[in-house]
Amino acid sequence: MIGRRTLLAAAGGTVLGGALATGTAHADATIAVNPSTTYGAWEGWGTSLAWWANVFGARDDFADLFFTTKSVTYDGRSLPGLGFTIARYNLGACSWNTVDGASMVASPNIPRFKQIEGYWQDWRNEDPASSAWKWTADATQRAMLVKATQRGAVSELFANSPMWWMCLNHNPSGASNGGNNLQSWNYRQHASHLAAVALYARNNWGVNFATVDPFNEPSSTWWTATGTQEGCHMDASVQAAVLPYMRSELDRRGLTGVRISASDETSYDLARTTWNSFGSSTKSLVNQVNVHGYQGSGGRRDLLYTDVVTTSRKVLWNSETGDGDGTGRTMASNLLLDFRWLHPTAWCYWQVMDPTAGWGMIKYDGSTLQAGAVERKHYVMAQFSRHIRPGMTILDTGVDYAVAALDRTSRRLVIVALNRSTSAQTLTFDLSRFSTVTGGSGGLVPRWTTMTSGSGDAYVARSDTFLSGKSLRSTFAAGALQTFQVDGVSI
Repeated sequence: MIGRRTLLAAAGGTVLGGALATGTAHADATIAVNPSTTYGAWEGWGTSLAWWANVFGARDDFADLFFTTKSVTYDGRSLPGLGFTIARYNLGACSWNTVDGASMVASPNIPRFKQIEGYWQDWRNEDPASSAWKWTADATQRAMLVKATQRGAVSELFANSPMWWMCLNHNPSGASNGGNNLQSWNYRQHASHLAAVALYARNNWGVNFATVDPFNEPSSTWWTATGTQEGCHMDASVQAAVLPYMRSELDRRGLTGVRISASDETSYDLARTTWNSFGSSTKSLVNQVNVHGYQGSGGRRDLLYTDVVTTSRKVLWNSETGDGDGTGRTMASNLLLDFRWLHPTAWCYWQVMDPTAGWGMIKYDGSTLQAGAVERKHYVMAQFSRHIRPGMTILDTGVDYAVAALDRTSRRLVIVALNRSTSAQTLTFDLSRFSTVTGGSGGLVPRWTTMTSGSGDAYVARSDTFLSGKSLRSTFAAGALQTFQVDGVSI
C-alpha cells in the first residue's frame, strides 16, 4: 500500500546483480539459458482488490482487462488483457454502527473509498447467522472478487487491520504512536472474523480462498491514528500469538485445506527478520511466506529465498509491490531482480488502478472517482503476465535483466528481457543446453516490444526474428522490453 514507499526505496540496502542503470551504456551481451537450474512452477500474476475494486468492482470491462487475456476496448482503444490469475481480497475493518455506546474512530485523513466495510460489526455475537454480521457489506469490492473468480482466478484473503472494535483505540488506521493496536483479548476474534468470511465465501459467493493472511505490513510503525488508510502494527510476538488461532479457527470450520500465508512485511530484509524471529512451531503453521517489494532495487532477496525456500521449504510470493514510475521501467527492473534473486512463484501488483499518476496501470480521479488515462506500465506488465503463464517452469539465465520460462507440455520457451540503458544493445540468447530448438516455420520466433520511454511501441507483435541454430539474437533500443516465444524446445 502507498505509505512510506519512496523512503523504503531510498533505504534499500545492498543491490544484487548490479545497479539499475540510468543514463549509461551497456555492452552487447550473450545470455545462456540453463534448463538444468530451475526455480519451481509459476503460480501466477495478481493484484490486490481493495480500493480500486471498491470503486470499479461492478465493471466487467475492468474484470476482463485484468483477469483475462482478451483484447478489451477502453477509452476508444484496444488494450491487451493482463491475464492475472490471483485476486487478493481485502477484508475491511470499518463499520459505522454503534455498539454499547462505542463506535469507530476514523482518521481525519482517510478518504471514504479507502474505508472498507467489514462483516462482523457487533462483538456481542460471534454467530455469522446473527444480525451482528452484515453480509451485504463491501458489495463493490466483493463483486470484483466474484468476477475474478469466474474468470479463473484463485484468491487470497488478507486484512489491513482487524475490525475497529478489536483495536485498542477503535481506530482501524493505527495507534496514536504507531504501536501494537490489536487488543490481546481479540487475538482469536481477529482470526475468527477471517475464517468466518472464508467459509461464507465458499458457501455463498462461489469463492474458495486458497490462502488467508491475517497481517499486512504488521511490523511497520507508520500505521497511526492520523493515517490515510487502514493499517495496524502487530509486532512479531503478536503475530506469533495470532497464528495458532488462525489455524484453529479455519480447522474448526472444516477449512483444513485453506493454507495460512504470512506476514506480508514491507521489505525483503524485514520479512527475513520477522520470519527468523518465529520459533519452529510458529513456522509450522505458515504454509506460504508473503513479502512486499517496496525495498525496490535494494535488500537481500537472495537471503530471504535461502531462509524461506531452501531452509524452511515454504512457498514464497511477492504478494504486493508498486512504484510511481508510470513508464513501467522501474517495475520491470525490480521484477527481473526478483526473478534473479528472490525466485518467488507468484507476483502481485498492489493497485492496478490508482489516483496517483504512475502508480497504477490506469489512473483515476480520487475526487470524482472517474477512470482516466492508461499508463505505459500496463503494456510493460503485459509483456510478463500474458506470456509467462501458470504451470511454466522458471529457468536460470544468470542475469538480472532477463527471465526465461518453459512450458514443457507445449515445448515453448518464453524469454523476457529489458535494456535498462540509454543506448541500443544487442542481446544473444544461447539455447545450446536444450536438446531440441526448432522455432516456428523457418525458425521463426515471434516477439513483442514495448518502449518504456513513453513513446514508440506500446505492446506490438512482430514476426521478423529467426533462430540461427540454437541461438537467438535481437537488438534492443534504449529502454526497450521484449518478449520472445521460442517453440519446438525440449530438454
